[in-house]
Amino acid sequence: MALGGFFGRLKQGLSRSTQKLTEGITTVFKKRRLDDEALEELEELLISADLGTEVAARVIDTFRRTRFGTEVTDEEIKTALAEEVSAILTPVAHPLVIDHARKPHVVLVVGVNGTGKTTTIGKMAQLYREQGMRPVLVAGDTFRAAAVEQLQIWGQRTDAPVIAGPPNADAAGLAFQALTQAKAEGADVLLIDTAGRLHNRSVLMEELKKIIRVIRKQDPEAPHSVLLVLDATTGQNAIQQVRVFREMVDVTGLVVTKLDGSARGGIVVALAQEFGLPVHAVGVGEQAGDLRPFDAGDFARGLVGT
Repeated sequence: MALGGFFGRLKQGLSRSTQKLTEGITTVFKKRRLDDEALEELEELLISADLGTEVAARVIDTFRRTRFGTEVTDEEIKTALAEEVSAILTPVAHPLVIDHARKPHVVLVVGVNGTGKTTTIGKMAQLYREQGMRPVLVAGDTFRAAAVEQLQIWGQRTDAPVIAGPPNADAAGLAFQALTQAKAEGADVLLIDTAGRLHNRSVLMEELKKIIRVIRKQDPEAPHSVLLVLDATTGQNAIQQVRVFREMVDVTGLVVTKLDGSARGGIVVALAQEFGLPVHAVGVGEQAGDLRPFDAGDFARGLVGT
C-alpha cells in the first residue's frame, strides 16, 4: 500500500482531533498579536486537545521566544505547531524491527481489555506475512473466549498457526508450548496475546510475570519486545495505563489504536513527551492495512491539518 494512501486515511482518521484543534486556533488567531492573552488561550486549547500540560508549556515557550509581540495568522500558528509536534514525535517514531537471528523474535502484547490487542496482533501477523515472515500467534487471554476466537480468525486469514488452550488455561504454560513449537517450525516471530483485567491488578501482574519467567527457561532474553497497546479514545487515561504496565513489565514500545474514532489524537504527543517510549505503530481502522508504522511528520501534519 502506498504511504500516501495511508497518510490520507491517517488524516481522515485524525479529522475529529484536527477539527477540535484547528477550529480553536482559527478562532483565537484571525490576525492577532501574539501577546500573553493569546498565548494563554492557545495553551488552554492545546491542553483541551489532549496534548497535555508539558507539551502545551513547551509549545508556548517556543512561541514566546520566537514570535512574541508579532502579528500572526492562524495558518502560521498551525505550521509552527506542526513543526513543534513533529520535533516531539521524531525521537519516538521507531518501527518495530524483528530480529531474524532470534528465530523466533518473541513479542509479548499487553494492555487493558478493549484496547485492541488481539486485533493488533492479527494485523501485525498479516504485515509480517506480506514481508515473507512466518508468524505464530498465542491466544494467551484464556479468560475471554471471544479473544481466542478472534485470534483464530486472524490465524486463518494470515495462514499463521494459533496456539490456544481450553478456557482459563494457564497462559504461561501455553506461551512455553508455543515457543517450543515456533522454534521447531523455524518461525520468525511469536506474538503472544495476554489478558488485560486491570481491575485486579495484582493477579494480572503475577500472570504477566509468570509468562515471562516461564518463557525465559527456553530463551533467557525473551520476550524481545513488550508492546503496550493503547486506545486513543481513552485520552489522558492512556498515560496512567503506561505507568501501571511499566510497573508490571518492561514495556519496550507502544501501539496506539482507534485514532479514527477519537477526537483525542493529541494523546500520542503527550505520551511521547511524558515517557519517550518508541511508538511503533498507529491504527486508524479495522482493516489489516489500517495499522502502519508511525511517522512523526505525517502524524504532526495530520493532527494539525496542514
